[in-house]
Amino acid sequence: MLAVLQQVEGGHIARFERHLQHSVEEVWSMLTENDKLEQWFSELRVDELRVGGVIKFDMQDGTFEELDILELQTYSVLAYTWGEDRVRFELHPTPDGCELFLIETIHKITDHTPKDLAGWHVCLDVIHALLDGRTIESRADEWKTWYEQYIKLIDEYTQV
Repeated sequence: MLAVLQQVEGGHIARFERHLQHSVEEVWSMLTENDKLEQWFSELRVDELRVGGVIKFDMQDGTFEELDILELQTYSVLAYTWGEDRVRFELHPTPDGCELFLIETIHKITDHTPKDLAGWHVCLDVIHALLDGRTIESRADEWKTWYEQYIKLIDEYTQV
């Protein structure tokens, strides 16, 4: 399911939703434990898991961008900076697992926005697959497929 885009004061929100048949504790560990985080987003590393702490983004050129942790409620909310934007993960328990929401607050829609949205989409699919004990054959192929769909979504969204 594609992210839902919405205009808000000062920008836009992209909201992703996944129903997972895994506990909030299992999903939380995918978001916050470096050995598990590395499996779905190898450039990210939690440096200090606390409000005011840092997640480091490896720029793959010997440098790191520091993403500031803005909100942290164990097993429930993890929010951090993403350049000028914000990323927020929310977990809500359900009788058979949990709902995972990723909400990206986007300051400005750019040509790069569909790339980021496709990237987050694939990341969420990879988390789901890993938790289920499955693998995704080619993340690059998946990304290309979703990227085309997000280009269309952004085009439709910005023409309204």
